[in-house]
Order: sequence, then structure tokens, then C-alpha cells
Amino acid sequence: MNDEMKLLPAIALRGTTILPGMIVHFDISREKSVKAVEEAMVRDQEIFLVGQKESDNDEPGILDVYRVGTIAHIKQVVKLKKDVLRILVEGLERAEVISFEHEDEYLEAEVALFDKTEEIPVSGNAKDAMLRSMRDIFKAYCRENGNVSNELSTQLLEIEDVEKLVDQISINLHLTFEHKQQLLEAVPLSERYELLGVLLSNEIEVMQIRKDLQMKVKERIDKGQREYILREQLKLIREELGEDHTVTDIDNFKKAVQKLKATKEIKDKIIEEIDRFQNIGNNSSESAVMRGYIETLLSLPWDKASKDNTDLKRAKDILEADHYGLEKVKERILEFLAVRSLTKKGDSPILCLVGPPGTGKTSIGRSIASALNKKYVRLSLGGVRDEAEIRGHRRTYVGAMPGRIARGLKQAGVKNPLMVLDEIDKVSSDYKGDVASAMLEVLDSEQNSHFSDHYVELPLDLSEVLFLATANDIQAIPRPLLDRMEIIEVTSYTENEKQHIAKEHLIPKQMDRHGLKNSQLEINDTALASIIAHYTKEAGVRSLERKVGEICRKAARQIMEEKKEKVSVTTRNLTRYLGNGRYTYQMANAADEIGIVRGLAWTSVGGDTLQIEVNIMPGKGEFLLTGQLGDVMKESAQAGISYIRSVAKTYDIPLTFFQKHDIHIHIPEGAVPKDGPSAGITMAAAMLSAITETPVKADVAMTGEITLRGRVLPIGGLKEKLLAAKNARIKTVLVPAENKKDVGEVSREITGGLRIVYVETMSEVLEEALAK
Repeated sequence: MNDEMKLLPAIALRGTTILPGMIVHFDISREKSVKAVEEAMVRDQEIFLVGQKESDNDEPGILDVYRVGTIAHIKQVVKLKKDVLRILVEGLERAEVISFEHEDEYLEAEVALFDKTEEIPVSGNAKDAMLRSMRDIFKAYCRENGNVSNELSTQLLEIEDVEKLVDQISINLHLTFEHKQQLLEAVPLSERYELLGVLLSNEIEVMQIRKDLQMKVKERIDKGQREYILREQLKLIREELGEDHTVTDIDNFKKAVQKLKATKEIKDKIIEEIDRFQNIGNNSSESAVMRGYIETLLSLPWDKASKDNTDLKRAKDILEADHYGLEKVKERILEFLAVRSLTKKGDSPILCLVGPPGTGKTSIGRSIASALNKKYVRLSLGGVRDEAEIRGHRRTYVGAMPGRIARGLKQAGVKNPLMVLDEIDKVSSDYKGDVASAMLEVLDSEQNSHFSDHYVELPLDLSEVLFLATANDIQAIPRPLLDRMEIIEVTSYTENEKQHIAKEHLIPKQMDRHGLKNSQLEINDTALASIIAHYTKEAGVRSLERKVGEICRKAARQIMEEKKEKVSVTTRNLTRYLGNGRYTYQMANAADEIGIVRGLAWTSVGGDTLQIEVNIMPGKGEFLLTGQLGDVMKESAQAGISYIRSVAKTYDIPLTFFQKHDIHIHIPEGAVPKDGPSAGITMAAAMLSAITETPVKADVAMTGEITLRGRVLPIGGLKEKLLAAKNARIKTVLVPAENKKDVGEVSREITGGLRIVYVETMSEVLEEALAK
């Protein structure tokens, strides 16, 4: 190489090598490559072309390209669609890339030219010998190949200069990108000659072996059976190489069947499929499908089961350590474990935990699996709408696979795992089938011992799987599916429960996640109570955990920046970490008012209080309802006004009152949709208060459905409603008499300090609510 250097625009080529003397066109679309061509056209139309080592690299640097490339002259540039350029180039000479410049806009390469005077000279006799030898090798290649045209071979064999002959053969033969790059990097003539001779000799040998194989195959088979020929060719090639993967796979499959824990019926079916796979041959389009099917059957845990834990005390300790509260769930699991320990058998229960978000329904599943020593599998069913997701696809379809239940068993590796069916209330259906209907067989203890998966085509035993479904809204679950599950309600947490959960679980978890030690952060009880009351409004603890995480992040920053040894969070400095509180409870009104009654409502994030307002105005008897009320709530208001009109004489209301006055009911927070029948007695009491101008006690709240005859019907979500009343400092709560049994299940922590009055009729409601 001499000291002559050039600075040229460069293009990194993917899977292509341009040799000197080659005239070829190719397309470019990379922005840097397009700019490099534009720069070359502005100059003297010379460009440096170098091959990339990895074709998927979009930003190649100096280490990502080969050492030697080609300086080429751009003969033509054609602009195609979508910013693609097609350029015609002629290779001029080899050059070595030294460095890349301007890598941000386009590649500009500093290249060094090769000095031919530095090459070791080849004598005339040597050149003549090399020329004759290369001609002989090329003639032999043309005889074996048959794809080289007579015109091309004649033209090349007439070349008298050995260097030109080597270059022209390199250009005109179909060589791989890597082989062309090797020829490009072989700068001395002797090295290039040897490399090309080796490549041609190897190709000649490969073609001769191929012809020998074809001759052997022709002697063994009938010429008309084309498919059979291909199979025999493949078989013979494997014999020549000394390997046969198909035979090896079949042997491995048969050994796996022998080790498989399964019934004779299942083993016979798998062996039958293995025999079919052997007869099909490895190159059939059905071969990959059969292989996948056999591997799936062998990986399923037909009779393989894990040993359950029978130690009730250990199971109880694990459940108590991992979760605070959730007593009903824990009791049911311990009951199941006790029965299983006594009987040594018994079907696993199918439980459904229903409750608001963030109350620990999903996470309790992992604790139950740990307590029972079961494998844990979680299936998220939210948004699943294709029945095949549950039952699997039939094998006739391309890309068929087992359903989620079968894949869950395969993942667990045993036939008795704990399987969490998360968000079962959010499955949907479309033209491909109803997912909820497909779940009927899965969750039916009488049928699921022979569950049918379309892909597996053999009955799967799900009777020993402990299913644990979770849902937020029980109304969204179809009735037949609901009937197959044992419902356990997971209710909202009280403030006291949230404090326990935060101290025992959330704060240690977040401190560990943020790298804080116990000695570095302290959140006192009053600050924690303030976070729960004023920074979160939820039934569960997800937002509370996020707020604790936010405090941990700010504390970590303080410790690093201010070198503090300990950060203490109190009510005084809480705003420094979380800002001002976002939520306040709507407390009981200070004084009794006319036409304003406090109702109780259940929401997806817990209980809440509703202040129902009624105004009476002179008018034509119109009845207005505002506050984004649903149809059921509107009908409850209609039932309430009908009841009031029916008892108008009792409360000295003139008969013409309803024709001469308009009644307007409004429930504040108009942007929030509201629905349900439980505000019926509340709206009726507010209307009667406004009509008779009698104040309603400010410390009274109520909930219950009203009928036309004034009876009070039971409602749901009572725990959350009583909790909301307690937080709002309500003293008296009116509850339907039929809900008395539900109040008994509510903890004393919530009912303590509340005067709960059970009412059966509207007259009892008014007796308690209206101020005398």
C-alpha cells in the first residue's frame, strides 16, 4: 500500500460486494446512503463501496464494515418510489478504509489505495502456467455446472492475461457474498489466483458428489415417483453425512413415552402419532405440525401430581404472614386442606373472589399456592373473546396451538396446580364464540375430569386443579358460570385495616424496593392515617402503595443529596412529600335542612355518601331529575313521588299541589354517572321534606329501595356504605330490615358509634329522618 489517500463519500452495503471491473446496479434507501450519493454526484461521481459484517445494523461504524472495499464510478442514478434510489456503478479499484468522517450526515471514508508496485513480481513463465491452470479449472467447472453459457465460457477462455481472467471469472460466476469479499481482500495476484482456484475446485467436487448421489438414488427408486425421490435423496445425504435427525427424534419420542406417567390409552395414542410422523418423512409440510403435536402431548402432566401440604398450622402461618384480613378466603382454604387431610381425596373447590380493585384478590392466589405447596399458574382473561383461547385451535388450522388451560397445565408441569383465572368478569364474546360458555366445562366439577381441548384431542383431567377466579363485578358474570363457582366476597378495607396493611406489608415492601433501611425512614401513625384519608380514595390499597412509594423516592433523594441519616414523615411535613391532600370526606351537615337528605352509595372503589337536594317551585307539575342519573335511579324517583302523592292526605298536602308546582331533584357531582335503586327512600324523604317544608336531621343517612306502596326493600354493598357513613361522621343510619343479617357480618370497628335503625316502611323512615 502506498501513501496515496482519498476522502470519498461511502455506502455500507448489505449482503453485497462490488469487485473492480464489475458494472452493477442496486437500490439504496438509508438516509445516510442517499446523502452520500448526492455528495458524490456533486464532486467527481466517485464513491467508496464497502460491505457490512452484519446486515441488520442500521448505523454501521468503522468496526462494523470489512477492511477492504471498492472505489466505484456512479454511471446513473434513478429515483424510485418511497425515497429509494437505484444507482448504476462501475467498480474501479480496491482500497482500504482507514476511518469514517461526518457519520451524523453521511459516511465519508478516508481510504488508502493499494500500490501494485509493492507486489512480489510474477515471472512470465509463472503467469503462463497460472493462465493454463486457471483455464483448465474453469473448463472443468463449466462441464460440471452446465449453467454457464457457451458464449460466456468462450469469451472468458480467450483472455490472454491471467490477472484479467481471474477478475472476469470472479465477476461473472455466481459466488456468495462472503466468497466475493474474500476475493476483494486478496490484493496480490498470486493470493487471488489461489483463492479462486480453491473455490472453483470445491464447487466442482460438490457437483460431482451431487451427481453421484443422484445416480445412486436413480438405481434404487422408480423415476415416476417424484416425492419418493426427494425423500430418498434426503435420506441418502444423511447417510453420507453419518447423521439422521428424524430417526434420532423418533427414538427420543419413544423413550419419553416410556417415562411418561399416563394411562395406556394416552400412551397408545402418542405411539400411534409417532408412527405416523415416521411414515410422513421429515420434509413433508405436515411433519412440523406432527412434531409440535407429539411434543405437546409428551409435555402435558397426565398423571404427574405434586404432593400437597397437609400441615394446617404451617398453611395458616403463611396465609397470615402474606395478607392482612381476607378471613373468609383463608378459612375456606384451611377447610379444604382439613377435608383433604382426613379423606386423602376430594375434588378441589372452585372459588371466585369478588370485590373492588386493589383488595388482594389476585395476590392471595400466590400465597394459597405457597401454603398448599401447589404450583402456581395465572391466566389473565380480561378482554379474551375467542373461544379457541380456552379450548384450543383444531390442528387443521395453520399455527394451531392448545388453549390456555392446557398451556397452563403444561407450564405447571403437574395436574394439580392452583390456577388463578384473573378478571373472569371481563371476558367477552364475538363471532368466534362465547368465552364464558367455554369456561362452563372447565369450572364444572362434574365434567372437568374429561375436559376436551380441540388441539390435544385427548381428555384432560382438571378435577384436581384448584381454580381461583377473581372478579370486580358479579353482575357481569353469566348466571350459569356463576352457578358453578363458590362466591367469596372480598369487601373494602377500613382505615384501620389499611393502616395495618401499610405498616406490615406496603411500607417494608416499598422501602426494600427503593433501597432504604428500616433506620433510614419512619412514617408515623398520624401521617399514615392522613395519607389514607386525604391522599387516597379507594376500596383497596394500590393508590396507598403508590403514595408510600412516592415518599420513599423523595426520602432516598434527601438521603443522597442532603446526607441525612434518617427521614421522619409526620403530618407537619407530609405536604413536602405528597403535596396538598386531594380528597376530603363530605361530612354531616352542621344543621337540619329542608329538602336535603344524605344517601349512601356503593362505587367500584368503595362506599360514598350522596347529598340529595330537592327544590319546589311554582309551575305546571313538571318533574325534573338532574345529576347524570341512570334509568333505574329515575324509576326509583318516579316510584317515590307516586308514593308521596298516595299519602298526601296524611301529611296535609293539598290535592292541587302537584299540578301547580314543579319538583326538581338534583344529586351533586353531575359529571359522575349514578344508578341503582338503593337511593329510593332517600329521594322520597327529600321530596316529602321539601313539599311539607319539614327539615331533615343532618346526622341521619339512609339507604334502601322503595316500592309504590312504601315498603323498603333490601340493598347490597352494606359494609362499604356503613364505612362511608362512619367516615362522614353520621350518627344514625337507616337500613332495610331485611339487611339485618348483613349488618351482623360487619365488624364492630365499622358499626361502633353508629346507631343503626332497621326500617320496613317509608313511614318508619320519615319518623326517624324528619325533625319534629
